[in-house]
Amino acid sequence: MRVLAIDCSTEWLAVALGDASGFHERREHAGQTHSERVLPLVDALLVEAGWKLADLGGIAFGAGPGSFTGVRIACGVAQGLALGRGLPVAAVPTLEAIAHDAHRAHGATRVFACTDARMKEVYVAAYDRADARWREVLVPAVVGPAEVALPAGRWFGAGDGLAVHPALAERCGFSGVDATIKPSARAIGELGRARLMAGQGTGPAEALPLYVRHRVALTSAERAAGARL
Repeated sequence: MRVLAIDCSTEWLAVALGDASGFHERREHAGQTHSERVLPLVDALLVEAGWKLADLGGIAFGAGPGSFTGVRIACGVAQGLALGRGLPVAAVPTLEAIAHDAHRAHGATRVFACTDARMKEVYVAAYDRADARWREVLVPAVVGPAEVALPAGRWFGAGDGLAVHPALAERCGFSGVDATIKPSARAIGELGRARLMAGQGTGPAEALPLYVRHRVALTSAERAAGARL
């Protein structure tokens, strides 16, 4: 099965195409231009691969947590492209993609993924790998760095939340740390393809972002009262 993967959950825009033989990825620093750049990048990668949308068996996207706007863009593009071709969609958690890349880069099989959530908080989740599959040990959540509690055992720490909050990495006593890992479209493609091959894809309308924080702003009344997120 040939799969297209899209991730807009960070300041980086990444797309990947692949099948059983492997994935090819393109990424660029998009800042706030994901909506303008994502389709041209998809088109460029399809041309490079010599594929057409009609050749795809499914589409995967980085479902979050991450940038609210970016996650919605990736979801909307995946839905639109899939709807036009009648393709299934796989929504892949970005923290699981980080765990997948930590395994590729370091051989880690027990990964605590942690990304900066702004507002003095971090997105966290923990994954254990066995039989080439990831098991969710700690479901994605948003917490303050001081509230982070690791599941029992030794864990490899991955994600930029550990760079933004270095005291967290020191306190947790990880077996290793790579704070440079971001969710890649390649990881999302590989994880998404496995879901699609297992029949775990959904229709475009059912493919939704993964939000773990449901508020990103205060009302004017709350700000006037001195409330803080």
